[in-house]
Amino acid sequence: MTDTDPLATTFCPAEISGVGLGLRSQHYQDILRTRPSIPWFEVLSENYMSTGGPALHHLEQVRQHYPITLHGVGMSLGSTDELDFDYLDKLKNLIQRFEPAWVSDHLAWISTGQHYLHDLLPVPYTSAALEHIAQKIMRAQEYLGRRLLIENPSSYLCFREDEMSEWEFIAALAERADCHLLLDVNNLYVSATNQGADASEWLRLIPSGRVREIHLAGYEDKVDYLFDTHGHPVHPPVWELYAETIRAIGPRPTLIEWDTDIPSFERLMQEARTAEQTLARLAA
Repeated sequence: MTDTDPLATTFCPAEISGVGLGLRSQHYQDILRTRPSIPWFEVLSENYMSTGGPALHHLEQVRQHYPITLHGVGMSLGSTDELDFDYLDKLKNLIQRFEPAWVSDHLAWISTGQHYLHDLLPVPYTSAALEHIAQKIMRAQEYLGRRLLIENPSSYLCFREDEMSEWEFIAALAERADCHLLLDVNNLYVSATNQGADASEWLRLIPSGRVREIHLAGYEDKVDYLFDTHGHPVHPPVWELYAETIRAIGPRPTLIEWDTDIPSFERLMQEARTAEQTLARLAA
């Protein structure tokens, strides 16, 4: 970005680096009492869009001591619905109030008409979908006044209409929408395995200059497929792919993401230390 870039942010207080953790309500007291040496926390945007209450109170306290990023599931960028500007208004207010280093959402859809679903659903990898989603991302970025990070999904199927691979689509989308990427290495591994693809080959398609953050999480092996639960420790094949990713694109701020069956804060710290050790080893 240049000084004249209309999307150059005025909100970002500092760059983030190292290995962060997802902020969860179960850990508010641990964090505020012990002030752990975590460089940053990722905040689930939708959990803090109210105008008051204990969640916002705790986030204000955490934000006094740590940088944060905002990570959402509510933009429904892959839907044929128009952008939800009520949602974007709430997100913009959250951005202005807490000054996150960056804001991310998913390459998926959660709504159609007035119906909202509880899953991140896949999009077809076609040129028509590419143009439609790129336009929505550009409008959202213009409204929010900053570039978004778009996360690759976990997938369990392919569409007959697909015209390109997942990462050919994502690379073209990032270029067309001029957005950044959040590379979820766990999702990359899950999707490639479920589709019978080579994760290493997909990795070579990733536009490394667009990647601002990496996610690591755990899946559940259902024998016939891998299920992205984000409720387990990071599995060895994902750690291996993470190391391969860092060798390929260089170090990136990395997040340990654990969304279900949330363990103790110390257990999350153990996962973070493993990621830190991987970064340090590869840097050496």
